[in-house]
Amino acid sequence: MLLVTGRRSGRWMIPKGWPMAGKSLSDSAAQEAFEEAGIKGKIQREAIGTFRHTKQHILFGEIEVDIHVHVLAVEKELGDWPERGERTRKWFKIEEAAERVDSAELRALIVQFGKKLNP
Repeated sequence: MLLVTGRRSGRWMIPKGWPMAGKSLSDSAAQEAFEEAGIKGKIQREAIGTFRHTKQHILFGEIEVDIHVHVLAVEKELGDWPERGERTRKWFKIEEAAERVDSAELRALIVQFGKKLNP
C-alpha cells in the first residue's frame, strides 16, 4: 500500500483531498493520488469505507470531514508530480501501513482491505 506524508504534519496517510467540481468522488480521489503521490491507475468507483479526519480549510480553518476511501490499482508511478517536493511517498506491506497511520478508523479500513486481498 502506498502512503504519503502530510505536508505540515509529516505523518503517514493515504492521499486525500477535497471534492472537485465536475468530478465524481472517485475521480477526485484519483486526481489527489496523482497530485500528492505521483501515481495513476484505475480507480474503484465505490468507496471501501469512510473515516473522520481534521483538515485545514483556507477559509474555515480546521474542520472535521468524512474521507471516502477509494482503491486505486496503480498502473504508473511517476518520477515527478505536483507535490513531489512537499511530501514523501513510500510503499508498505498492508500490515505495516496499518501500523504507520495515526487514525484508528483508517487503520481498521486498511486491515479490512488487506483481509479481502488475502482471505
